[in-house]
Amino acid sequence: MPVFSRRSAFALLLLSGSALSLLRPAAAADEKSVTIGVDLPLTGTQADTANLVRWGMQSAVDELNAKGGAGGYHLNVLMLDDGTTTAGQYDPAQAAINARKMVSDTTVVAAIGPMNSGSAKAMTPILSQGGLATITPSSTNPDLTSPKFAAIYHPVGPVIFFRTVTTDAYQGPNMANFFAETLKLKSVYILDDSGAYGVGLADAFEGQARKKGLTVLGRDRLDPKQADYSAILTKIKSLAPDALYVGADAQAGVKLMKQGYDIIPSVVKGGGDGFFGPELLTAGGFPAAEGWYSTIASPHVTENPDVAPWVQTYTDKYGRQPSDYAITAYDGVKVIADAIDRVAKTGPVTRAAVRTAIQTAKVPTLQGVVSFDENGDLASRTVSVFQIKHDEKFAAGDVIHQYKYIGVAPQE
Repeated sequence: MPVFSRRSAFALLLLSGSALSLLRPAAAADEKSVTIGVDLPLTGTQADTANLVRWGMQSAVDELNAKGGAGGYHLNVLMLDDGTTTAGQYDPAQAAINARKMVSDTTVVAAIGPMNSGSAKAMTPILSQGGLATITPSSTNPDLTSPKFAAIYHPVGPVIFFRTVTTDAYQGPNMANFFAETLKLKSVYILDDSGAYGVGLADAFEGQARKKGLTVLGRDRLDPKQADYSAILTKIKSLAPDALYVGADAQAGVKLMKQGYDIIPSVVKGGGDGFFGPELLTAGGFPAAEGWYSTIASPHVTENPDVAPWVQTYTDKYGRQPSDYAITAYDGVKVIADAIDRVAKTGPVTRAAVRTAIQTAKVPTLQGVVSFDENGDLASRTVSVFQIKHDEKFAAGDVIHQYKYIGVAPQE
């Protein structure tokens, strides 16, 4: 894959559709550059969370460029939005369009994203056709890296989909372990939002819940665009479960928080990383959000003293506290930069060479050493558990202070 000479670059290229910007500032004629593609849902209900992730990615790019880039190459960013007003959140159809834009841009040597598993399922076959590796900071559906589905998600050549998070094969079951072992719950009702992420997460939770002896009183599927969930919540109330577990993103999650507080206030409620984000706090609101449990598919490091300087720099620059997935996005860029650096020492920086270098990565990052197995999955299997506890001293959408870290979920 040829590199892009910055002599021919121009300050800002406005692209049609979902492309937000491709920033290539003027520079010396002999300075080389490559581009990292980025896909996030910057339109719709997850936009707030997506911006936290975006800034994590951008902070890594800015740091690297300030030090001379990666392997002598300045890093440009092709930012693409897979959220649409029609979907009200991420839109797999738009994600597929974005994947084609990345593949067609010969300066793009690797990518960050997407944020959502539904988008990832639409993008990965196209990225595979283009030989373009991507590192997701938050897409957790296990199918994407399962050898059983290799013909679907990397039909051409080797693995191209990597993660700086673990998968729902751990996130769902480990939360079931937490419900059974830590909270000592006996019964649960399960909901999902019909999306790839929500269904897969709920399936994984349900299987382990049954193994742990939890009585599953029922399961229903929600339409995330539906406004009123009172009928299903009233049904759940009549069954009197100890807990409600939800595989969903914010579009359905916010409404469940509000209506669940009114109809089943005493039921223990929890979900996956779709319930971890500023929009759940601000749009769900307090007291409705109070007490909800959630998980993330990575170690919790935003409150680690060793990471405090980075958190402070991020907060000063963007005016917001970072999420842990801002860190996994930051770490993803660091892995790509390491790959470019290693490739540049031995030959031309091509997509194929960068992909191979990512596969063999062992990169010290904020979350620890990042390396991948043969399927592109993160070697670490950590799932972190939180509970929302309102702290009036901080802004409602402050994810660090409103989500109280409980610990690592039990893993068998």
